[in-house]
Amino acid sequence: MRLCIVSETWAPEINGVAHTLSRLSRELAHHQVDIDVIRPKPACAAKAPLVRAELQVPRCSIPGYREVQVGFCRPATLRKFWKANRPDVIYLATQGPLGWSARQAARRLGIPLVAGWHTNFDHYCGDYGVPWLASATRRYLRYFHNGCGLTLVPTHLQARQLRQQGINDVKVMSRGIDGERFSPTHRDPELRRSWGVNDHQPVALYVGRLAAEKNLALLQETYHAMRNVRPDMAHVIVGDGPARAQLEHALPDAHFTGFIDPDALAQHYASADLFIFPSLSETWGNVVSEAMASGLAVVAYRHAASAELIQNGYNGITVPIDDPAAFCQAAVSLCQHPADYAKYSRLARLRALEQNWSGIAQQFLHYLLKAQEAYHATPSPRRIRPS
Repeated sequence: MRLCIVSETWAPEINGVAHTLSRLSRELAHHQVDIDVIRPKPACAAKAPLVRAELQVPRCSIPGYREVQVGFCRPATLRKFWKANRPDVIYLATQGPLGWSARQAARRLGIPLVAGWHTNFDHYCGDYGVPWLASATRRYLRYFHNGCGLTLVPTHLQARQLRQQGINDVKVMSRGIDGERFSPTHRDPELRRSWGVNDHQPVALYVGRLAAEKNLALLQETYHAMRNVRPDMAHVIVGDGPARAQLEHALPDAHFTGFIDPDALAQHYASADLFIFPSLSETWGNVVSEAMASGLAVVAYRHAASAELIQNGYNGITVPIDDPAAFCQAAVSLCQHPADYAKYSRLARLRALEQNWSGIAQQFLHYLLKAQEAYHATPSPRRIRPS
């Protein structure tokens, strides 16, 4: 198979979409899948690894959030690229301007399309002060995805929600975890000492973008409440973003690392004890499975990866969506009971290790083949028409 992935983000950019696509590409290479990539031009113009052909397109930053960028390309340019490098199927990982142009060009050329749902764009409307755009965004996403053969989402809850919103042919494809990279064996006493704690003091960790959509006001409130009952505990925040300065001011005793390299990230996970994750914007949330594989007790909303992987009170703590008081109380209670978070940490790792990337990639390949076969089996008058 020859697969073309169209995405407005790619490694070494640090986000869940780039991470997922990078891991899938590596695994698909073992299954004789040739991969082409269309993406915005990166700061470093080097070709992406494991890629047969690549088209880099112009990019620009989203106003007010320079770390997030989108690509722009005329459908005619994409058609020219695909005529020279025709794929068997195209995977649209993002639904921005580049994804839209790719959708138009692929439909014109008669190439099967599979779309991914990696980001809850309608949720972001409320986070960034334009809730009135949410309805229009949902209409656009419905139109976008119903022009593709399949839409792949990471959780069963998300699949049900999208079907209720009128999106057709939704299938579930989970996310994997590297249990060797993310492991309790990477616990580093020296790193813990740099945080000012000994072997018996708890460390609460957050990993993720520092931006409005991550519900950081609740993280701030929860960290304060935990410190009130455990004055000896350390708080560590890994990540960066537009909300960092405000959060540093609100949490002067927390340790802020900014973005760190993958090896250091694995050490930070393994050297903590609890993972506090109040976000509700994820479609999956790789950080949850990374924390679980690293042997951390997770406190999160019953949402995305947490809803799929955590059995409340058995291998972690989840609380109902939009109950911030319950979230805060759960974290406060857990940090006072070392025996509980030690038990959760062991069971969390076992559950996370069930999510192996090899199996996820085989599932992805199955869906690509299914979409390709369905497209070519459909009588031509009923095939997707160009918009």
